[in-house]
Amino acid sequence: MKNVDAETEFPNDAGSRIEGGNAAAYVNRVIAYSGKGDYDLAIADYTEAIRLDPDLAAAYARRGRVYADKGDYERAAEDFTQVIRLNPDYALAYNHRGIAYSDKGDYDLAIADFTEAIRLDPNLAAVYANRGLAYSDKGDYKRAIADCNQALRLKPDYALAYSNRGMAYSDKGSYKRAIEDLNRVIRLNPNNSDAYNNRGIAYHGKGDYERAIEDFTQVIRLKPHDAFVYSSRGIAYSDNGDYDLAIADFTQVLRLNPDYALAYNNRGIAYSDNGDYDLAIADYDKAIELDPNLAAAYANRGLAYSGKEDYERAIEDSTQAIRLEPEQALTYTNRGLVYCRKGDYALAIADFEAALRLNPDEAIARDRLEDAQWRREC
Repeated sequence: MKNVDAETEFPNDAGSRIEGGNAAAYVNRVIAYSGKGDYDLAIADYTEAIRLDPDLAAAYARRGRVYADKGDYERAAEDFTQVIRLNPDYALAYNHRGIAYSDKGDYDLAIADFTEAIRLDPNLAAVYANRGLAYSDKGDYKRAIADCNQALRLKPDYALAYSNRGMAYSDKGSYKRAIEDLNRVIRLNPNNSDAYNNRGIAYHGKGDYERAIEDFTQVIRLKPHDAFVYSSRGIAYSDNGDYDLAIADFTQVLRLNPDYALAYNNRGIAYSDNGDYDLAIADYDKAIELDPNLAAAYANRGLAYSGKEDYERAIEDSTQAIRLEPEQALTYTNRGLVYCRKGDYALAIADFEAALRLNPDEAIARDRLEDAQWRREC
C-alpha cells in the first residue's frame, strides 16, 4: 500500500524558491513527463536542472518522487537527503525520505524521519498515518494505532489513517475492528482497491473465507493484472476447500508472473490437498528451482511424498526445510509423523519434543508424543 497522498505533495518550489531561467524550465517541463509515467525522461530533465543549479531543492525533491515511483528507494532517499541539506527545516522532505526508507524496509530510519517531520509540523495528519504504517510493519501495533488515532483527530475523514489503522488491527488479530475501519475507507472511496484487499485479508484471518473471496474478487475487477490478489484469492479458495478454483487462480498468477516461486508452492498445496501428489511435487520442484532457499516448498514436498508413502524422500525434504528454517515447529511435527509411519519411534519422539520446545501449543506433536512413547515401550 502507498502511504502518500496529496497532503504531502511537494509544491512547485519544494521548500526553496525557483528563480526564472533554464533550470526552472526543466523542472516545470518535467512534471508532464511524470504524470504520463515517462520516468526516465523525467529523471533526465531533473538531473539536467540539478547540473545547471546544484542548489535547486525542487529538482532534487521531484526527482526523488520519480525514483520512488520507479521503486528505486535508495536513490529516492539520497535525493530527499539533498533537499534536507538545502532546507533542514522542511518537514515534507523528512516525510518523503521516511516513505522511501519504509518502502525499502528500513523502518527505524523511516520512523526517525517521520518523527522529525512531526516535530517540524505537528499538524500534518499524513505523517502520523505514515509513521503508524511503519510502526505496524515493525510489529509495534500499539504505537501504530496511536499514530493513526492522532491523524484522525487532525483529519476526521482521513481514509489513509483508517486504512493504516485497519491494517494494524488486522495484523494484531483484531479482525472485527480492522473490518470496521476498512468499511469506513470503502464508504469514503468505493473504488479503493487497497481497502478491499486489506478487508479481504481481515476476513480471511477471522476464517470468513466467502467474504474474503468476495473482496479479493472486487480487487481483481479494479486491478485485473495484479498477480498478488489472485494469489490471495487462491489461498482463500484453498482454505475454503475449493481446490479447483484455487488452482485456477494460482495458474493465473503464473501467467502474470512466471517466475513467482510462492505461486508454484501454493498451487502445489492445492494439488496436494486435492490428492494430486504428482502434480503437487512437480510444482514444488519448480518452486525450489526458482528459489532453492524456500523452506516451505521442501516442507510441503515432503508432505506430498509422505502422501505417496515415499517416506525416505519425505524425511529428506523435511530435514532440508529444518536446515533452512530451524524454528518451524510444524516441520518437526510432520517429520515425526513420518518416522512414526516407518516405526522409528525414537526419532519421532525427538522430533515431537523439538516441536513442543518451539511451540508448547503444538497439539499434534503433544498427542503423538505420548503415542510414540507408548509404542516404543511395547
